[in-house]
This record gives sequence, C-alpha cells and structure tokens, in this order.
Amino acid sequence: MNTSRLSFVAAIALLAVATVAINYQVKVRMQVGTGHGSITSLGKLKLGDSAPDFTLPDLAGQEVALSAYRGKKVVVLDFWATWCGPCRMAMPGLQALHEEMKGDGVVLVSVNQAEGKERVRGYIERKKYTFLTVLDGNGDVGNLYGVRALPTLVVVDKQGAVRKISIGMHNDSALRKELLALAREP
Repeated sequence: MNTSRLSFVAAIALLAVATVAINYQVKVRMQVGTGHGSITSLGKLKLGDSAPDFTLPDLAGQEVALSAYRGKKVVVLDFWATWCGPCRMAMPGLQALHEEMKGDGVVLVSVNQAEGKERVRGYIERKKYTFLTVLDGNGDVGNLYGVRALPTLVVVDKQGAVRKISIGMHNDSALRKELLALAREP
C-alpha cells in the first residue's frame, strides 16, 4: 500500500469516527431536559415514574432496600464504578452533599456497578467516603434502571417517584437546591 492510499484510508476512518461522535452528541442533546446533564428518560424509566424497588447488599453485607426510604427520605442513587474517571471526579462532591444533607431528609445511595466487594471497599475506605454504598454485583439494578453510561444519577422523592435523571457530571449547587426543595415536600 502506498503512502497516499494509506493516508486516504486513515482520513476515511477519521471521518467515520467523527460522524459517529457527532451523531451521538446530537441524540444526547435532543433528550436533554432542564439542568446540566439532565434528561427526561433513561431506557423505559421516565420522570414521574415509580422508581423500581431493589434490595442490594452494602459493604458490611447488610441488605438495603430502596422501599425502606419511601415516605421518609429523598434518595439520590449514584450509579458508578471505580474504573470510571468521571465517577471518581464526582464523588468528592457527592461526599460533601451527603455530609451537608444527611440531616435534611436526603440519603445518598452509591450503587456500584458489577465490581467485587473488596475492590469497592478498598476504594471507599481509601477515599474516606461515608455515604451508603451498595453492590450491584451483576449490574441487574443498573439494567433495571436503564443505566448505559456512568456516572448516572437518579433522584427519587419521598413518595418513590423519579424526579431527576442525570448522566455524567452534575452541578452540585443546583442539585442541592433541588434536593432541599424535594425534602421539604410532604
């Protein structure tokens, strides 16, 4: 293969990659609702739907059910993994949110996706995170919620309805305001 032919093939490959990336961005932006990274649906899950209930083990092996918070607390579900750079970047903000809002009727439930208990425990302990972390060992709950990208954040109100869906990094100050408003609702 000569150099000009190789350059032509490389240019076509680059054009194909750019086309796919632009198509993806257009589709994502078409789904965007209000707020940074907020969308109106996640798979079959839509804003206003009842959040699917689940029970998962925490790092101590205790079972945690989403339904245990119904009627009591606003729940922030953070779907993440240790290998996910944006997840790791978002976690200090989530820790601050947890510390600030735990007395305001808001609970953060960090839902690790398909990683081993010791790996997750080591990461959480090393970073000194104190929010509740549960293990979605096979990713079943992530699939139930339609999670296809990490991090994904789902806010569930006290009545169990999905009130916010956000993919990627989120605006911590806007999220705080939304959570405080939801926590004040009956």
